[in-house]
Amino acid sequence: MTRPELERPRLPRPTPAQLAAAAGRRIPDVIAPGLQVLFCGINPGLYSAATGHHFARPGNRFWPALHRSGFTPRQLDPAEQELLLDFGLGISNIAARATAGAAELTRAELREGGELLVAKLRRYRPAWVAFLGLGAYGTAFGVRRPRVGPAPALVAGTASWVLPNPSGLNAHYRPAELAAAFAQLRRAVSGAAG
Repeated sequence: MTRPELERPRLPRPTPAQLAAAAGRRIPDVIAPGLQVLFCGINPGLYSAATGHHFARPGNRFWPALHRSGFTPRQLDPAEQELLLDFGLGISNIAARATAGAAELTRAELREGGELLVAKLRRYRPAWVAFLGLGAYGTAFGVRRPRVGPAPALVAGTASWVLPNPSGLNAHYRPAELAAAFAQLRRAVSGAAG
């Protein structure tokens, strides 16, 4: 008898050449109308763009935080990102262009990405949008000193929330603290739905 966790898909590691070739690529959103929460990253990293899956780099804490906060019943692998739709969750980004680091994005790119995201929110109408990264959110939407937690709505009918960036490079939040921040959003979502 095989164990179910051994049957889950896993992403192969991209080669250095594949990572270099991923610069500028885009990853399709994981999105559908009427989601409970649309998680919005800053932009894809090269590892994610090379694999075609969001938050794919080993060490990124998005998938563990999503599970530890109660959004998913088990930790999903990036290769299973489409399963998020079954839980009423999705993923998008403020900027679509893959870079080695978010610092490569211009302010104009972030602002333009914010405008495109607002149009996407109007089209798909998620109940909540959760931004993963304070600085990019602030730049994209002209918010000075953004804070983790509830944020002003960008579109009628879609509540906004700001979360810390789950990148493993964000040393300000330890895994347990990141999961706790995600759990605050989950409780707000559950309270609004109840």
